[in-house]
Amino acid sequence: MRVTVLQTDIKWGQPKANQDIVSRLMSAAPRSDVYVLPEMWSTGFTMKPEKDAEDLNCPSSLDWMKKKAEEYNCAICGSIAAKTKEGQYVNRQYFVREDGSYDYYDKRHLFTYGGEDKHYVSGTCRSIAEYKGTRFLMTTCYDLRFPIWMRNNDDYDAIIVTANWPKSRKNVWQILLRARAIENQSYVIGANRTGEDQYCQYKGNSCIIDAKGKTLAQAKEKEQSITADIDLNELNAFRLKFPVLNDKDIFYINQNK
Repeated sequence: MRVTVLQTDIKWGQPKANQDIVSRLMSAAPRSDVYVLPEMWSTGFTMKPEKDAEDLNCPSSLDWMKKKAEEYNCAICGSIAAKTKEGQYVNRQYFVREDGSYDYYDKRHLFTYGGEDKHYVSGTCRSIAEYKGTRFLMTTCYDLRFPIWMRNNDDYDAIIVTANWPKSRKNVWQILLRARAIENQSYVIGANRTGEDQYCQYKGNSCIIDAKGKTLAQAKEKEQSITADIDLNELNAFRLKFPVLNDKDIFYINQNK
């Protein structure tokens, strides 16, 4: 399976402009099975969801993702600020397939240091999207710091991390992505933004990492795409030869849908 990360310089509060950026990067990238976008790819990391969040009764960004997935015969993943039917705001990641079906994940660990918890409701459930035989654990940015939430319970093959991870903590980003890959014997797909907004600078450094912690593809600071192949046969052979997960601690997380 071929995976492409689209590392964008998000235009603040301009969904149409950001759709155009993603379209341009997709058209220039190798044809892939899965394309992964950064966190809040359509607006930037907004703390004004009442102004910028997408109303799920009129999901323009989701509809756009569906159209692109159909056009490219692929899956597209990325998070947006969304207003639920109950009137709550969530940081919602979508995994959209070419037939219009999708899975979603509401960010569990809200970034309280930046005030995200004051504007958004935390998600309560893990979400694993299956596509063409590969199982993807959906996570968003700050989740990366919480390994219990991301622990592999023999239920996924790759972790997707969509992010707006700041330049000031670039080394932490790189280290944690590798740690999550190694401890879970899983591929990790880290999709960060680049550029800057009114709050932060972002270095990008999106990457795709294998289960041994080897970097398969690495982005720089600029707006660009990176591509790598996920090999389930190779992954399963490694897990069988070195069955670390058989010795994992058993625990349960209370999840409410």
